[in-house]
Amino acid sequence: MMHWKKLGLVFSPAQGAAWMRSHAQVPTPIVCDGFLRVYFSSRPERTLSLTSYVDLDVDDPTRIVKIGSDPILQPGPPGTFDEHGIMPSSAVRVGSKVYLYYSGWSRSSSVPYINSTGLAISEDGGKTFHKVSEGPILSRDRMNPYSATSPCVLHQGDRWSMWFCSGTGWTKVGSKFEHIYDIKHAISADGLTWTTSPMPAVKQRDPLEAITRPFVWQNGGGSVMMFCYRGSRDFRDGTEAYRMGAAISTDGVTWHRDDQFAGLLPSTEGWDARMVAYPAVVACGPKTYLFYNGNDFGAEGFGCALLSDSAK
Repeated sequence: MMHWKKLGLVFSPAQGAAWMRSHAQVPTPIVCDGFLRVYFSSRPERTLSLTSYVDLDVDDPTRIVKIGSDPILQPGPPGTFDEHGIMPSSAVRVGSKVYLYYSGWSRSSSVPYINSTGLAISEDGGKTFHKVSEGPILSRDRMNPYSATSPCVLHQGDRWSMWFCSGTGWTKVGSKFEHIYDIKHAISADGLTWTTSPMPAVKQRDPLEAITRPFVWQNGGGSVMMFCYRGSRDFRDGTEAYRMGAAISTDGVTWHRDDQFAGLLPSTEGWDARMVAYPAVVACGPKTYLFYNGNDFGAEGFGCALLSDSAK
């Protein structure tokens, strides 16, 4: 089991610009020259998500150095995959550029939304970005008929690997449809065109479980994936709210799920007492940090935990 020391709430939308009315959701870190940048999604209104960033002290990630004032990307035009929201998911250095893989939101008539994956590139160290296209780089297809989103991307030599959230369907709970999904794997030669596996990398434990926001990193001779999972009936404020899960792999393809290995539980009170969600792990020298959201999907902001040790 991994052991995390919680360092507390790092950033709240109340600390940001006026348009950040609620949420600092899906924290997405990248190590920069002398500081740690964390992209996140905030909501100027209930049905719109936009992305900005906060810079943190690389030696003390609870200390804010700078807060981005404006969204780094604008929603797409009507009819595009990201016209109703942009959420960061994975930031990758490619030479002097930063590739930001993000989740695009588009409202739907029969179900609440459709999610796809977009890519934006920065040529100034991750301050400003341009989208590679108006269309997604990963979206619904014959193997992912409902959604394809929330990716974690690793770039190693000439090989690109992605683990992403693949929709398995919608279930009706009362008068509302709720999305359910598992985790799949994809590979690429250029980070733009992807071939996805038809089989899940991490399977649902039951048909109504939703697994999302995988985050993979190398640990010794193998790989560790953290993710969050929930039920479908009472997950907004109740007993089926998001919890942290984990899986272990020796090849990045076949995974053994062991949720206890994740090692991060809700607190007894406070901003992460009812929910822990959307993990992202980053190594800063000898230290490894976990950024994550708490109650109400990050309505109060995001926090940080320090990896202290791991049981063998």
